[in-house]
Amino acid sequence: MAAARKPKKPNINKDELIGYYRDMLLIRRFEEKAGQLYGMGAIGGFCHLYIGQEAVVVGIEACAKEGDQRITSYRDHGHMLACGMDPNGVMAELTGREGGYSRGKGGSMHMFSSEKNFYGGHGIVAAQVPLGAGLAFANRYRGNDNVSFAYFGDGAANQGQVYETMNMASLWKLPCIFVIENNQYAMGTSLQRASSTPALFTRGAAFGIPGEAVDGMDVVAVKAATEKAVDYARSGEGPYVLEMNTYRYRGHSMSDPAKYRTREEVQKMRAERDAIDHVRDLLTASGEVDEADLKAIDKEIKVIVNEAAKFAQDSPEPAEAELWTDIYA
Repeated sequence: MAAARKPKKPNINKDELIGYYRDMLLIRRFEEKAGQLYGMGAIGGFCHLYIGQEAVVVGIEACAKEGDQRITSYRDHGHMLACGMDPNGVMAELTGREGGYSRGKGGSMHMFSSEKNFYGGHGIVAAQVPLGAGLAFANRYRGNDNVSFAYFGDGAANQGQVYETMNMASLWKLPCIFVIENNQYAMGTSLQRASSTPALFTRGAAFGIPGEAVDGMDVVAVKAATEKAVDYARSGEGPYVLEMNTYRYRGHSMSDPAKYRTREEVQKMRAERDAIDHVRDLLTASGEVDEADLKAIDKEIKVIVNEAAKFAQDSPEPAEAELWTDIYA
């Protein structure tokens, strides 16, 4: 585990940093509220929280433009919020209500937004990776310069369809950014026990796909690496692999007691490497922002999240007729 960072002035302006701080804090507070609602029985089924990994998706979305697509696995609430989906609609979907993005029928693991080019939320491990390359194929076919971001975890990186996809993506020079969110434990097995190589960014090397490892707890580093990857893909060079070395503070899902790691390890990570605290330190070290400013943002975010929870709980459950919509026969 890396040592604690000392804040240094980044090559980024104050307003951008405040934006990242706000976006990451929204994800953190939203996920905390989702965990509370799950404990109250308001959210059923599976629920995988993104707490700790916020810098990855916020840094990547800072490099996206209109028309770019994103697709991910079941740990997806952060990705929805980062691409601009409405917290009310996301929370309503988690609680299975009519006001949700999938009208209450998708839940935590399966919702989408065509407006925001968010294509899920997929419950089958690594199933989203070939779909992400399919989105990139559509971009190349149409002749635009959009890219697709296909997110998957360190556990999913061992699935065979990932390499079939990388082979085709390289052959056809598809503008796909393969984002490996390496939170170190997959479901509950450490990377050291599950991978023959600790360097997951090299997984594309056999197919001629460049890649790099990134400090996924540093939103500025994430943005810098993603800019390089996006420029590469948009220019027609093909796919790129980004291994985001990050860390989830909660268990794999709400039902996971996470006994495969020590409490001290998690506490040390939170104390020394927290992504939100890092941006807070950068902002206050500059002297342009003080604690009062940051507390005002926190207060604003709490209002948004509380309103989302109220909207979700006030929204009616889907009508029985919804059982017959959006099906094949």
